[in-house]
Amino acid sequence: MRNEKLWVRWWFPPLYGLMNYALIRLITDVMSGLKFWHRSFSLNSTEIGYTILISYPWVMLMQYMLNRSKRRTAQPGTRAIWREFVQAYLVSALYANVTILPLAALTDDGLQWFDAVNINVVTSFFSLSYYAISKVIISLQKNYEQQLQIEKISNDQLQTELRLLKAQYHPHFLFNALNTAYFQIEDNNAQARETLEKLSELLRYQLYDPHQGVPIRRELDYLQSFIDLQKQRMNPHLRLQVDIDKALQDQIVYPLLLLPLVENAFKYAGGDYWIRISARNEQGQLKFQVANAIPEDMPTPNAKASGIGLDNLKRRLTLLYPDNHQLQTHQENNQYNSTLIIPL
Repeated sequence: MRNEKLWVRWWFPPLYGLMNYALIRLITDVMSGLKFWHRSFSLNSTEIGYTILISYPWVMLMQYMLNRSKRRTAQPGTRAIWREFVQAYLVSALYANVTILPLAALTDDGLQWFDAVNINVVTSFFSLSYYAISKVIISLQKNYEQQLQIEKISNDQLQTELRLLKAQYHPHFLFNALNTAYFQIEDNNAQARETLEKLSELLRYQLYDPHQGVPIRRELDYLQSFIDLQKQRMNPHLRLQVDIDKALQDQIVYPLLLLPLVENAFKYAGGDYWIRISARNEQGQLKFQVANAIPEDMPTPNAKASGIGLDNLKRRLTLLYPDNHQLQTHQENNQYNSTLIIPL
């Protein structure tokens, strides 16, 4: 890459300028009947040196236009591409008329009509050729980088699937063990049986394919079972507020995306000891918010919950909702806030 930059910056402009000069000189001599070897050595040297000198800002100007085009993230249409080439032609023609025409006017028999046509045609040809070849190279580089990115995402997704398949063994084993324990509990111990039932529901839900969408109502029911289970072990002084939009019913989402934020809240709740959970349907998007009080001087939570955690949640969102989600977590005074927005 460094050698490529050195080539473009220092070695290519003189070559570019000499190609322009050689073709212009050849056509001019043919049309006027002149022979460049009959001209003085100092005049030829001056023209060549001047052409090499002005070629550096010329190439830099073309590179500036290419870099500006390269920074655009959207794929340009046919009209935009034509506009780019027209701009490149106009810039090249203006530069050639400002820098080369005066040289032609001061040498030989002055500026003739064919000198003006020759200079504009030749310089435009080389400029547009350089611009077009550079655009092709940039396009090939972008395609190559995109292909590498696609392969990386595919590999990350495969690794995630393997980890999830491996993790499914544990819920399945525990689910069977809980069924055995459930029937061993006496009938009069209703609370213990209810706890096992809710835990079984949670484990059963985790056996679903995490890459298959589910109705949002099923995800919220799973979340409610988790909340009910957590309430049994929490201090009764906990102030819990759950606000679920009734419009959230059959919209499809990917499972197990809400749990890490809620489990984080239960794990780190302290201080004033309250938790607020909200799920709203806002213009076709799920806006899920979780806030909880935390003890004073507590560092920002970054816990991992249910083997998923916030880091894994971010990776799953990148895979499942690329460039189409928002996840914000921040600590403000004595409370911690999380907001997740995904399309429905």
